[in-house]
Amino acid sequence: MKERMYCINTTSWISLRFVVSLVVFIGVMSLLGVVLVSPDYFDTGEMSYQKMWLSRMAVVFAICSLFSLSINDRKRDRFYSSVVWSLILLGGVEAIWGLGQIYGQVGSHHSLFALTGSFYNPGPYSGYLAMVFPVCLGEWLLLKDKANREWIEQGKYYVSLGVILLIICVLPAGMSRSAWLATVVSGLWVYGAHYSWGTRLRKIVKKYKKRVFLVAVIGGVVVSASGYALFFLKADSANGRLLMWKVTSVAIAEKPLMGYGSNGFTYAYGRAQEKYFANANYSETEELVAGSPEYAFNEYLQVAVEQGIPFLLVVLFVISFGLWKGVTEKRFSICGGVISVLIFACFSYPMQIPGFAVAFYFLLAACIVGRSRFYMLLFTVMITLWGTFYWNHNWYDACKRWSSCKMLYKIGAYQAAKEGYESLYSELNSNGAFLFEYGHCLHKLKDYESSTKILEEAIVYCNDPMVLNIIGKNYQAEGEYGKAEGWLIRSTHRLPNRIYPYYLLAKLYAEPGYRQLEKLKSIAEIVLTKEPKVQSTAVKEMREEVKKLVVSLNNNEENSN
Repeated sequence: MKERMYCINTTSWISLRFVVSLVVFIGVMSLLGVVLVSPDYFDTGEMSYQKMWLSRMAVVFAICSLFSLSINDRKRDRFYSSVVWSLILLGGVEAIWGLGQIYGQVGSHHSLFALTGSFYNPGPYSGYLAMVFPVCLGEWLLLKDKANREWIEQGKYYVSLGVILLIICVLPAGMSRSAWLATVVSGLWVYGAHYSWGTRLRKIVKKYKKRVFLVAVIGGVVVSASGYALFFLKADSANGRLLMWKVTSVAIAEKPLMGYGSNGFTYAYGRAQEKYFANANYSETEELVAGSPEYAFNEYLQVAVEQGIPFLLVVLFVISFGLWKGVTEKRFSICGGVISVLIFACFSYPMQIPGFAVAFYFLLAACIVGRSRFYMLLFTVMITLWGTFYWNHNWYDACKRWSSCKMLYKIGAYQAAKEGYESLYSELNSNGAFLFEYGHCLHKLKDYESSTKILEEAIVYCNDPMVLNIIGKNYQAEGEYGKAEGWLIRSTHRLPNRIYPYYLLAKLYAEPGYRQLEKLKSIAEIVLTKEPKVQSTAVKEMREEVKKLVVSLNNNEENSN
């Protein structure tokens, strides 16, 4: 009788443990699975649907997490296993999704790229696969070394191996050098940590010092040559990143302690690039590759710009603590994923994508939490607060209405579009793209004063020089030529490879009330001789119009003499 009762209790306990493990997995998967949710950009470039999904799923995760914490079982690291296998399964889905796009069976989310997975472009998609790769590799190595695998372990062995092979097939097609680098470095680290390469290398160095030095020199040459080849694989892109980092560093130097605040990067970068090119101490290559980026393409610089260097140091300390904890507990798979993201974050913007950011937070938490109920509770509270923020600051419904207004704006129904923009202003008044459209719509309706007011707000959230151009045109239309000139000159400094602001200046200098022939001739020469970033019909038309202006004014001057 006692034996029967013992068997029943044991079976019940095993069933309860299985239920708890399943609940934790559901909670983790509900949040990490947001990466599969369609970006739902509408026509507005927003990821509001992912943010809305995160806010709802944060509640699911909190409930699942609190339920698991109510069961006192320290024998299993459920959270770690759930994060690992959620990412492996999601990575497999993403890789299959990418293969379908390569073979034309699945549509991409960007008109210019065939391969995007569930993301908007190949860069973050490749970075996500690079993050999953070391996680798969670490788990596969652990299972590979097991002599007698149970049936479920055998299944995990083949699943992890299959995902590794799928990622290897898809990743080269993404053409993301940063993702390749992250994959190679993190993969080597996981493999080396698993087989204790550090200990072996120290023994080899002691025994074969001269040979090791020679191998190190050859390795250094190979790495340098590979870096050189990767740089020139897409040289313009690489030069563009270097310019972005240089300009971002200038912005950081102006406010190193407190930064410019959340979402302050675009304003800080726009002003810094304006000052940089205004000094005229730049190369032709820098002028050619300059753009109006939304992100720094380096998460460390982005954090320093927005929150200041002290905050960046705190963030790096937390990440370092997480890695130290993970390595100490020999959670090499998860640590490999963190390392991959840290490398990828040097060249891209993974933390600006909700689905990618939440995956990194869970990786870091899996390094730290372990079987600690306190750390798990703390992480649950943090995720709940994050979800609450997105719940209270979600633009999904507003973006759907904005998409309708945008259609009216595109077809020239500006009065109808204006009414829609007015109703949305209170919700989207911190969105640079929305404010630009609203301001430009008012410009088209010749409400120049209101247009200027809205566009001056847009400058804080948008570094596109078109904002400056429209403000200049507003002032010109109102007869305030001096102010118009100032704004248009700022536009030429912000992005000197664009011909349009020079063309607008030429028209300004030809205005009867502000006629300045010498300045017109100087600007006209720039318009006629400057090599545009992209040749187009619009450039040809602007040049023809400027030629006519110069000829007309010269004829008028000769006749007056």
